[in-house]
Amino acid sequence: MTRDFISHSAEETVELGRQMAAELRHARVVLLRGDLGAGKTTLVKGIAEGFGAADADDVTSPTFTLIHEYHGPEKDVFHIDLYRLEKPGELDSLGLDDLMLEERNLLLIEWGEKFPRIMQHKDAEIIICRVEHDERRLRLTIGA
Repeated sequence: MTRDFISHSAEETVELGRQMAAELRHARVVLLRGDLGAGKTTLVKGIAEGFGAADADDVTSPTFTLIHEYHGPEKDVFHIDLYRLEKPGELDSLGLDDLMLEERNLLLIEWGEKFPRIMQHKDAEIIICRVEHDERRLRLTIGA
């Protein structure tokens, strides 16, 4: 299943994330793709809020810490940023394989396309493209 969305502001992107949470309820690994500054973390704010795992204002980019976790009543949301990793062996220290096994975990992974090991586990993918200053085109693909 593939769905396309347009967002005209950061607020709309957060709202789209809230809506997407319902569609991601069975997913464990979701790749977030887009250039730097495309709005991946902004989208995660809404997804985490949609799962009741965090308020949008509490969600920040894990660029330097690599993983932020947010605990909800039914799902634990892990926002993961692999931008700074270069070698597949660096993934081992993060414990992603263990996180993927837990049914209640949702891993939202930025820059996961750099690692074939992550790609083979994806349940969904969200691609964010900047159209204009605040406008974004988002494509959600579940499965395949």
